[in-house]
Amino acid sequence: MTTVLAPVGGTAVGLAAVPDPVFSAGMVGPGTAIDPYRGPGEAVAPLAGKIMKLHPHAYVIVGDDGKGVLVHLGIDTVQLRGEGFRLLAAEGDRVRAGQPVVAWDPSQVEAGGRSPVCPVVALDAPAASVRCVVAGRVRAGDELFRWL
Repeated sequence: MTTVLAPVGGTAVGLAAVPDPVFSAGMVGPGTAIDPYRGPGEAVAPLAGKIMKLHPHAYVIVGDDGKGVLVHLGIDTVQLRGEGFRLLAAEGDRVRAGQPVVAWDPSQVEAGGRSPVCPVVALDAPAASVRCVVAGRVRAGDELFRWL
């Protein structure tokens, strides 16, 4: 079993609440989403492993067991071309669970007319293998879901 941590603090709202049909329908994979607290903060690694992909608005970390988790900071944030995001790690780095990866401000994302909701997705996982363990308020680094 892999424990996946909340990359940001806020309210766990589930993938159905993500205003993007690809995420909300689970096409990227099972998981959940967090409506983040507004204001400057850091998005952290949801598990220990290697950063396989790192963009200012999204990253994938793969654990030693081969399980990969995608964290997407807001919706349509790729259009910002990195503005409002600051990388705190590099692609290829090994990170510990809870280590800061990206600094950002969800209120700036929202002020630009985009949703700051953050999908957290288990990649290449059957839906039945993910058990959400939290609903409601979470802090960055709290247990978010378990991947069986």
